Amino acid sequence: MMGRRWSALQARGRRRWTTRPSPQGAIVLWTFLAEGERVMTEGDAIVFVVDDDAPLRESLTNLLRSVGLRVAAFASAQEFLRRPCPEVPSCLVLDVRLPGLSGLELQQRLAEADLAMPIIFMTGYGDIPMTVQAMKAGAVEFLPKPFRDQALLEAVQQALARDRTARAQRAQRDALHHRYRALTPRERDVLALVVTGLLNKQIAAELGTSEAAVKVHRQHVMAKMGAGSLAALVRMADRLGIPTPQG
Repeated sequence: MMGRRWSALQARGRRRWTTRPSPQGAIVLWTFLAEGERVMTEGDAIVFVVDDDAPLRESLTNLLRSVGLRVAAFASAQEFLRRPCPEVPSCLVLDVRLPGLSGLELQQRLAEADLAMPIIFMTGYGDIPMTVQAMKAGAVEFLPKPFRDQALLEAVQQALARDRTARAQRAQRDALHHRYRALTPRERDVLALVVTGLLNKQIAAELGTSEAAVKVHRQHVMAKMGAGSLAALVRMADRLGIPTPQG
């Protein structure tokens, strides 16, 4: 589809999709809803579908692929758990009642293994306690069967956006910890005192060293941490769990 534009009207729901290449050359899909709302999906994302109903599984797969999403479908929670861990934004469209491990049990298993991803639950037998349990555990949406195609697509867009945000935050956190680990023990000592608001002279007295040495260590800390100001360094220290003055 690279290099050309196409649109299709789907009789059910009267939706129109238009695909066009992004400035970087990657395919980006825009979904134009009946109300004129515009939602973007990206080709790197993947949606996992877990449902033991084969016709429904195929229908959901076709629907999601029709808007440019990659899909991997499974008949059971156990089969899903055997797949490789995704390295791209993803979400899980999950039936509550499954043979063997149930959808709610799978949600708990993923959380315990620190492999949680945004989940959209489906059920034909849903009740209020079940919904509350799923939503409290972080589910994005709980869709009673039968549901509108558009309701699922909107939930998937929300789930993928949530996962992209979470991945970006984890990447920032990991990068911050990597920079901190690159500091020498003395530089970490200096950082911990700098963010409390002490002057170089005070830090030197605290560490039993010279003010000139503290100044050098402080410069190294700012450079290695990528902090452009003391305020930025204080924010970094706070995210690292290093005690800082509370405003």
